[in-house]
Amino acid sequence: MSEERFESLETKIAFQEDLIQKLDDALLDQQKQILDLRIQLRHVSNQVKDMESFTPDSPEPPPPHY
Repeated sequence: MSEERFESLETKIAFQEDLIQKLDDALLDQQKQILDLRIQLRHVSNQVKDMESFTPDSPEPPPPHY
């Protein structure tokens, strides 16, 4: 194998390793965002359930001017 070809393969491998590391970092960031969004969704869902428990079962009668 020629020296040029060997260097070319080493360069390609270095770029691929860098790209894999960047993709891995992006995946980790996305996983963290998904976990954060799940926590926020659970919190909002609990707030909505709490608000539903405070709403009256029957609607309020219309004001007298109607």
